[in-house]
Amino acid sequence: MAIILACSPAGDRRPATGEQRVTVDDAGDPLPPPARRTRIVSLVPATTEILFALGAGDRVVGRTHWDGWPPEVVNVPDLGDGIRPSIETVLRARPDLVVLYASGDNRDAARALRAAGVDVISLRIDSIAEFERAALLLGDAVGERQRAQVVVDSVRRTLERVRSATSGRARPTVFMLAWETPLMTIGSGSFLSELVEIAGGRNVFGDLEGPSPQVSFEEVLKRDPQYILGRPETAGNLRAKPRWLGLPAVRNGRVLVMDTVVVGRPGVRLGEAAVSIARLLHPGVVP
Repeated sequence: MAIILACSPAGDRRPATGEQRVTVDDAGDPLPPPARRTRIVSLVPATTEILFALGAGDRVVGRTHWDGWPPEVVNVPDLGDGIRPSIETVLRARPDLVVLYASGDNRDAARALRAAGVDVISLRIDSIAEFERAALLLGDAVGERQRAQVVVDSVRRTLERVRSATSGRARPTVFMLAWETPLMTIGSGSFLSELVEIAGGRNVFGDLEGPSPQVSFEEVLKRDPQYILGRPETAGNLRAKPRWLGLPAVRNGRVLVMDTVVVGRPGVRLGEAAVSIARLLHPGVVP
């Protein structure tokens, strides 16, 4: 299904219906006109991945120190953090387009870069739909709309393959451990919750809004998930912690550790991420 997605100002970034074209970015600012940009600074790791997938990697002249994929991204100059970046450092890269993370902390940076004559796009990608919208928007922004559609369609096909493979199977309940102190989980506002559902599981905190809400340990005990799913640094050593042994999932060794290299970001590897989680929840089901 090839549709054009839109985002609205004031924080509403839901897909638009029909063929309404994007006119503003995720900060509510007007988008620059489509063009073949030749010097792009991407200060959002997920958008850096998208730009490389669009074949524009050789035009990326700046990234954050959090970027790690694709492997050749290490050859791109590291310009620091993606939040409140140094304007002087960014301008030294002589960009004709800067992609920023859409947050209040970056509003001053966006204004300063535009005042210096640089085109800016602010994006925030929390969901699969927002990834698709961002890929198409960036495709327009760098003159690679057709390749962007190919990337979106490829990710969709993989996600549908996983959904089909796990359809009709028992759906184990999953507690996704995002952070231990304070205790935070993954809510319905995150692509990770979507991936668990596609992979044939059920997020026990899928009724909570937002990407990473805070919860109490007592509520986790009450919801009694069949599996715990987390990163190596959060889920890898739960059996060594006495309070976590109060959960049957931990006592019975049903703690699943995600491959964060694949699953960590809502980028072009979303399909691979769904496959990875499905293989944890339903071994042998997804080829």
